[in-house]
Amino acid sequence: MPWFITIGYGDAADYERTDPALRDAAHEHDARLREAGAVMGVAGPPVLVRNPDSSGTATEDGPFMRADLPVAGFSVIEAADIEEATRLVAPTPCAVAHGVVEVWPLRTP
Repeated sequence: MPWFITIGYGDAADYERTDPALRDAAHEHDARLREAGAVMGVAGPPVLVRNPDSSGTATEDGPFMRADLPVAGFSVIEAADIEEATRLVAPTPCAVAHGVVEVWPLRTP
């Protein structure tokens, strides 16, 4: 079955203004996804890594891409197709709490 990378974006203020019952249901949904084998985590501060032409590693604190909302977390889920992956992430906290979730198919070479 195919794998998908999901990136959840959302901020604390939007999360806090979401009905607590909806938030609780979203977290219960995440727990079910984890029980089914999804790997999930809350995003920490990123580090950029560069090594052009293997000439030496350089790092820089901060994200490469900028977004209107901060990255809140990531997951790796298994689904039959992009439509099922979308259905699986629609009830998650970022999607429910006024954020957004990107779903990226994970392709292997």
